[in-house]
Amino acid sequence: MAEATERDGEWPLKRLMTEVVGSGHKSADDMTRAQAAEAFRRILDGEPDHTTLGAFWLANRWKRNTPEELGAYVDTMAADTEPSAPACDPVDCGANYDGKGRTAILGVAAGLVAAAAGTPVVVHSGDRVPTQKQDAYKHVLDELGVRTELAPEESAAMTDDVGFGFYYRPNFAPTVEALHDRRDMMGVRTFVNTIETLANPANASTHLGSFYHLPYAVRIIETFQAAETAAVDRVLMFQGMEGYDDVRPGSTTVAEWSEGGEVEDFTVETPELGMAFDEAALGVEDVAGESAEITEAVLSGQRTGDFADAVAVNAALRIYAGEDADSIEEGIEIARETIESGEAAEALAALRDF
Repeated sequence: MAEATERDGEWPLKRLMTEVVGSGHKSADDMTRAQAAEAFRRILDGEPDHTTLGAFWLANRWKRNTPEELGAYVDTMAADTEPSAPACDPVDCGANYDGKGRTAILGVAAGLVAAAAGTPVVVHSGDRVPTQKQDAYKHVLDELGVRTELAPEESAAMTDDVGFGFYYRPNFAPTVEALHDRRDMMGVRTFVNTIETLANPANASTHLGSFYHLPYAVRIIETFQAAETAAVDRVLMFQGMEGYDDVRPGSTTVAEWSEGGEVEDFTVETPELGMAFDEAALGVEDVAGESAEITEAVLSGQRTGDFADAVAVNAALRIYAGEDADSIEEGIEIARETIESGEAAEALAALRDF
């Protein structure tokens, strides 16, 4: 395998394609940390030819990135990120930036329930991010009348004031945002779709995310371990709907890691937690609009049933991730009590007033 050099112009993307990553998914070599970091630095600086950039992204997709490569990408992204940490230490929810198209986004409601119960939560997204360009956190919050195009320090203040904060990617990571058109032209997801969920603009110590298959969760945890800039020392991930941080109904795998320990996984049967229905029960046509309506109705106590049960379970996962409950079951009890007390509705009112 070719060895990395100093940042002196010797590893442009075209050479990486020729000598390291471009020979196909079975024969390509992995990059060193230095090579990967330089590659993404060049991309963020807008240097590569568009054809070469597309080829490099596809080569990374075919060969699958190692945690060391992803960690280098995260560190390079961090160098261009303007974080703003609140006084509290929230749970950072890293949902796919390109959104959902079939089921409700429950993370605003779940995050506000957790916040009202004493577990601060932050979320982050862009606006119509490729490849899907579907509804994400920003669009649900917009429908609720919440300010979203905030500077990072405003997002931190929101988190401290409400217990729930939203960070807007164009304002905290503008060079990543500037890749929008090139990513859109790709037509497929790239490694940027993975690492943007790990941006952590609030410098939170806990990350909550989702996966389709357990090996992906392990790779994300190993990426945090490999990233020199990562502040995260606890990760909770579960099988989510549409790649989002809304837990999938049914038999669902959960992966958990805390610094100094091993990755542990266990199975949750959501019917035993009150989610005795399938994913279709959470389907909507207007994702942003209906998700906002569901959020308001569940938090006010006006809506019970499947959506309320799903919000309680997702809030419980956030409370458990923040180590404010000893089990997911205890977290559900806390979530339901918080909704019934009216505190979750008060948190939504405070978010709107911010």
